Amino acid sequence: MAWERASLCPLWQLPLRALILGLDTSWKDSILVIGSLADNLTRGVENVASTLASPFTDTTIRLGVTGLARAGKTVFITSLVANLMDRARMGQLLAEAEGRIVAAYLQPQPDDTLPRFDYEEHLAALTSTSPHWPDSTRAVSELRLSLKVQPTGILGGIQGPRTVHLDIVDYPGEWLLDLALLDKTYVEWSQETLARLSERPEGTEFLALANAEDGTADLAEPRARALADAFTDYLNAARKAGFSDCTPGRFLLPGDLAGSPVLTFAPLPEQPNAPRKSLWREMERRFEAYKSRVVKPFFRDHFSKIDRQVVLVDVLNAIHQGPKAVEDMRRVLSEVMGAFRPGPNAFLTQLLLGKRVERILFAATKADHLHHTQHRQLTQITKALLRDAEDRANFAGAKTKALSLASLRATTETTVPHNGGELDCVRGTLMTGKEAAFYAGELPEDPARLLAPARQGAEAWLDGDYGNMAFAPSPLRLRPGEGPPHIRLDRAAEFLFGDKL
Repeated sequence: MAWERASLCPLWQLPLRALILGLDTSWKDSILVIGSLADNLTRGVENVASTLASPFTDTTIRLGVTGLARAGKTVFITSLVANLMDRARMGQLLAEAEGRIVAAYLQPQPDDTLPRFDYEEHLAALTSTSPHWPDSTRAVSELRLSLKVQPTGILGGIQGPRTVHLDIVDYPGEWLLDLALLDKTYVEWSQETLARLSERPEGTEFLALANAEDGTADLAEPRARALADAFTDYLNAARKAGFSDCTPGRFLLPGDLAGSPVLTFAPLPEQPNAPRKSLWREMERRFEAYKSRVVKPFFRDHFSKIDRQVVLVDVLNAIHQGPKAVEDMRRVLSEVMGAFRPGPNAFLTQLLLGKRVERILFAATKADHLHHTQHRQLTQITKALLRDAEDRANFAGAKTKALSLASLRATTETTVPHNGGELDCVRGTLMTGKEAAFYAGELPEDPARLLAPARQGAEAWLDGDYGNMAFAPSPLRLRPGEGPPHIRLDRAAEFLFGDKL
């Protein structure tokens, strides 16, 4: 009856949804594709118009910040903004070194539908008399920092300072990993996931449940929930053990989707003859719904609009966890790189496909856990670890860089006696409140000494013992004009957006 009533009005006055309801599946898909192309075309026209007007208008840079679990995204953004507002420690940012940044100030972010990154609360946590690490990223948030910059060259002589808006988009790394699911079917994802679980003690319990389940039986919601809960327990255990491939990411950060059918699925052995409404078919349907209703909207609404990207990785923790964790990180970062769609923002690619990420920084965090004499080794290991992902980005024309940094320096360097010699260490306050000197181990000059056994599936490092320690932030005594102490945060800023200043 609804269609009969709708058919009484002219076709061109019907909403698109009403038209789609009256068509078969193939036509629905065609219309949705056309709608997607129309969205990209509209966004492309807006981008081109912005590009043509850029010499005469404010410049806007959308900087995406993400990383794997506990890599320090919140601290990175907080320290970056604080050091751009008080720039005494930003000597490697060329525009600051030349004295061309006149002022920096916060403004309301342009997207009224996104939560604001709570910069003031996070900065207060780091700079209080009893400093503590702020809460980690659990959803998408945004912050706009505007810089008044004096132009160089001919423009500098005929006009005053112009405004450059830095729109920082913070999103969980777990959601980034989900983008790799878009190219996989439920069968492929299940096979790959179950194969990995068979090699990890964290997956033993769930693997037993999945193999014992009859996927051809009728769907029973309590069984589906039990499988999803057990799989979530595995993901949490795997993340705690240092593994990076903890997808689907919303299982770990469900938000308002907690308990919904779109998060009530799990990998199961293939059942090619499973009937409709069976457990296996419903798991397959929910997996596809997760991709279409959770992953794709995130890509469309946030990820595809990013200009520059920083990916934070806790390489030291992966090394501490062992060869399997290192290989897992390498594989995951290589897989998700395709989602960045890297390359230059050429006219036709903007018009047809929207923006592409132009610069990507891979940053190994927590460099303050090492004496400065080992920072070069950490950077070289990071470059080698990300070689596959970096080559893919460079091949497409994007600029990439690997760097070791500390967004907030929590340690000081020291030398301690050891076996008749001296050992270069760092000293800081542990999370327990005790002071301690720490030596992470001697990182090799040749990264292959770590990556080769990792690729070969070694259980442990044969010729090295690498430690890890959790330091609390140190009380800060900042002079006027100083931001929080850091390591190479200014170099990261120069690479990511220095060219736009």
